[in-house]
Amino acid sequence: MIDAPAAEVTPARPTTPAPPRPTRLRALDGLRLVAALMVAAYHYGGRDGEVADAWGTSPSLQFPTLHGWFAYGCLGVQVFFVISGFVICMSGWGRTLTSFFASRAARLLPAYWAAVVLVTAVFALPVVAYRAVSPSDALLNLTMLQQPLGADRVLGVCWTLWAEIRFYALFALCVVLPGASRRRIILFCAAWTLAAALAQGAGEPLLDLVLMPEYAPFFIGGVGLYLVHRDRRDAYAWGIVGVSWLIGQHYAVARLWHAPDVDAFSYRSSLGIVLVVTCGFLAVAAIALGWLARADWRWLTVAGALTYPFYLVHEHLGWVVIEALHQGLGLPSSVTALLTVAAMLLLARLLNRYVEEWATPLLRRTLSGRTSRRPRAALN
Repeated sequence: MIDAPAAEVTPARPTTPAPPRPTRLRALDGLRLVAALMVAAYHYGGRDGEVADAWGTSPSLQFPTLHGWFAYGCLGVQVFFVISGFVICMSGWGRTLTSFFASRAARLLPAYWAAVVLVTAVFALPVVAYRAVSPSDALLNLTMLQQPLGADRVLGVCWTLWAEIRFYALFALCVVLPGASRRRIILFCAAWTLAAALAQGAGEPLLDLVLMPEYAPFFIGGVGLYLVHRDRRDAYAWGIVGVSWLIGQHYAVARLWHAPDVDAFSYRSSLGIVLVVTCGFLAVAAIALGWLARADWRWLTVAGALTYPFYLVHEHLGWVVIEALHQGLGLPSSVTALLTVAAMLLLARLLNRYVEEWATPLLRRTLSGRTSRRPRAALN
């Protein structure tokens, strides 16, 4: 029997196919806002410093019971880093380097520039008691490079953006540029984990700066969780997540735990720190595994859109609002805190509506060279 001749086909190049365009993980948007609110709780009531000037006394006196719980809110940053690892792996898969750079720059810069200008302008007002940075340093802050260049920061939270930028650079050079694949991402996670451990042991400042031993496990854990999202039976992905959690909780405890001290603002137990880190990993894992797929409410997407501008402005402008409401109007501490959060969320909505919604697509199209295309509705 003679087989029928096969249709002539052009052989395909052996490339790793990009995954199908992911559906919106709205639970992840909600988790972003939860992490931002954790950080806000820490900044408003979980530490001393300039916020004590806004309250008039230490937050430990304003919130005699809750201030100890608020002190754990700083771990919202680590939760953010896990989320970032997940999202960057998801959004970077199948992109060119130009597209990846355009997407990240367009996502970060418009709201950041607006926040820098806004906070600088408010702190320059005569009625505001907080010190503004110099004009030169304010201009340098627009580059996002004020941290390594040693300039004063306009936004207190911008140190976390410096960590994000370094993660983006590592991921872009090691994964996006050669082309994302499961094997390459696993090698990237393994190499970064080992290199970060060696950097920590070597105590070399340049290696610490590039490899970020303290924060690397959270980014790497998020990347591993995206691999789990693609294939929940991937043993290597689960191994990446497990090792990252083990290392991450170690660094969190080493940084935040101290022996009980009656003169200290608060006491974070090592168990409490481990539990918060674990809950952050578990929350992203639940989303990766689809356990929260039913949380598909549109308001979560709105909440996610507010998170970044809220995160940028809530700390320093929050001091101004707290002082006006609590010392100026005499409102109770709890009411002041809630109204301050509400005011910052409203401001975040204005920044999202009048800055991000038009500037982000415009900047993305400009940087990617797609000036004739219609802007995409959703932010990556």
